[in-house]
Amino acid sequence: MHRSALGTFLVVMGFIVLGLAGCQPSVSPDTNRETSTSASPAKETLDKGAIEAELLRIERDFPRALKDKDFQAIDRLEAEDIAVVYPDGKLGSKAQDVEDIKSGNMTADSWEVVEAKANVLNKDTAVVTGRSIVKGGKVKGPDGKPIDISGEYRWIDTFARRDGAWKLVGSITTPVREPEGTPSASPATKTETTPPPTKPSPAATK
Repeated sequence: MHRSALGTFLVVMGFIVLGLAGCQPSVSPDTNRETSTSASPAKETLDKGAIEAELLRIERDFPRALKDKDFQAIDRLEAEDIAVVYPDGKLGSKAQDVEDIKSGNMTADSWEVVEAKANVLNKDTAVVTGRSIVKGGKVKGPDGKPIDISGEYRWIDTFARRDGAWKLVGSITTPVREPEGTPSASPATKTETTPPPTKPSPAATK
C-alpha cells in the first residue's frame, strides 16, 4: 500500500512538472544584442558657395592670362575634348585657344568680365554665364591682318570636375548686337548691323 501510494504520488508529480515546463513562456532572442547597427557612410556635403567662388575666380582670371600670355593657364583649364563655338559660329579647339594666347594673336586694351553667375548642378558639374566688355580688342586673321573684336559678348561655360580639378568642357559665345545703354534701333537699322568678328578665342570671352 505504501509503495502503491508512493508510486502514484511520483507519477502525479511527474505530470505536474511536465505540465509546468510546457507552460513556461518561450524566451525570445535578444534582438538588441544580435542586431548590428552598421553606420551608413556619411553623405558628402555640397558646398555650393565654395564651388561658385572658385569658378568665378577662374573666369575673372582670363584678362590676366591674356595680358601675360599665360597659355599654360588655358592649357590647364580646358579639357582635351572641349566643345567650343566661336562668336561667328565656327567650331574651335583647345589647341587653337592655347596657340592664340601663346603667340599673342589676340590682344585687348581692356577685357572686363561682368554679370558672371555660377549654377552649381552637383559636386562635379556647373554652368557659368556672363558678359564680357572688350575694348581695343584685336585678333590676327588668316592673312595676318588684325581684326577688331571690340564689343560686348555673352557666353555660357560648362565645367566638370575631373580628377579633383575643374575643367572647361564646353563654351559658346555670342556677340551682343545692342550693348546695354544703347538706344533701341528701328527694325530697318537692326538689319544693317556689323557681322560678328571672325574669332576671339572662346576662353577669351571672359
